[in-house]
Amino acid sequence: MRTAEIEVTIASLGHLGDGVAETPAGEVFVPFVLPGERVRIRPTGEGRAELLGIVTPSASRVAAPCRHFRQCGGCALQHVEAKAYGEWKREQVAAALAPRSIEIEVDPIVPATPKSRRRATFSATRTKKGVTLGYYSRSSHTIIQLTECPLVVPEIEAALQGLAHLVEPGLSRKGHASVAVTATETGLDVAVTGGKDVDGPLRAELAKRTSAHDLARLVWNGEMISERRAPVVTLSGLKVAPPPGSFLQATADGEATLVRLVVEAVGDAKRVADLFAGCGTFTAALAKHSSVLAVESEKPQIGALDRALREQGPALGLKPVEILMRDLFRRPILPSELLKTDAVVFDPPRAGAAAQAEQLAKSAVPLVIGVSCNPATFARDARTLIDGGYRLTRVTPVDQFLWSPHIELVGIFRRE
Repeated sequence: MRTAEIEVTIASLGHLGDGVAETPAGEVFVPFVLPGERVRIRPTGEGRAELLGIVTPSASRVAAPCRHFRQCGGCALQHVEAKAYGEWKREQVAAALAPRSIEIEVDPIVPATPKSRRRATFSATRTKKGVTLGYYSRSSHTIIQLTECPLVVPEIEAALQGLAHLVEPGLSRKGHASVAVTATETGLDVAVTGGKDVDGPLRAELAKRTSAHDLARLVWNGEMISERRAPVVTLSGLKVAPPPGSFLQATADGEATLVRLVVEAVGDAKRVADLFAGCGTFTAALAKHSSVLAVESEKPQIGALDRALREQGPALGLKPVEILMRDLFRRPILPSELLKTDAVVFDPPRAGAAAQAEQLAKSAVPLVIGVSCNPATFARDARTLIDGGYRLTRVTPVDQFLWSPHIELVGIFRRE
């Protein structure tokens, strides 16, 4: 028996972008709504409800720019006017800091623009009619076939049909494959997982299709199928060839903003430690004015950075960069190793840097800059640094995941 529809007023937006409303049965989350709106809903259980209609729309409601919106699960907030959307994201950062008793005026968010995502991961499956490639629909494993996507750079959007053709021979009807695509300066870099095991005929066919679609590289279930050109990205003037699976900031503009904020904060520091350095998002920019210790646990990534520095560093006039491969989760840099360090930059994965933050809190480094893609783990690590004698002087959110709840940020800590 279907639950009866009811009319409610949306009180606020939750941290995932769904509206929050009170009903006789308790609080429910409603997608695609805005605070203050009067809406018709049907509760579906487990604290969720289906949106049936808007009775009184918010002044902040706008038409979604993508025809797949509400079906496709890639975006949650296309219906929100830009100013209100940016303020909501800024508030999410403040809300993550508050439970840790961290009070600071969070900067306005640095916005993202449509068609700026240079990496995206699609899902694909084989059907009787061919291949369905796109994003999952909301709260399901149904793949929504994409013909357009206002998030990604034009090179990726134009390749959607070609990507479906590329992966078709390696798919089955029994499962879904993941298709990760990165737009690089030398072409698209594609990595597929969850496809069929590669044998001789499949390898030959995939290589043929890689050439037909002029891809830079194709990796299938971790195996290199074809590298027609090494994928290349430029990081603050340093041309790096990232190995398969390397981390890369989602947008070039977002990366440039993060680098600018970090470099401005570092100022004239002579010796800087770049922790969780990856392929060198910040390393080259820092090395223009400072000697750098770049630390990363992934050998292929730190190797790519090392090669680029050896080949190009002298011509670029970079200061000395020491490369250190080390798992900072298990073996964080100790205070005794930072005695001559003027600033530390750390940019960990979503899990944050709990162990490293504990050691930084015991150090005498005058300046620490945290870059994070997870405000909750940033707040945890910030609390550790503050308890160790640092003062959080600035937090700047940076949007790289347009119309989603995901947020990047830069936080600056100075020792009291």
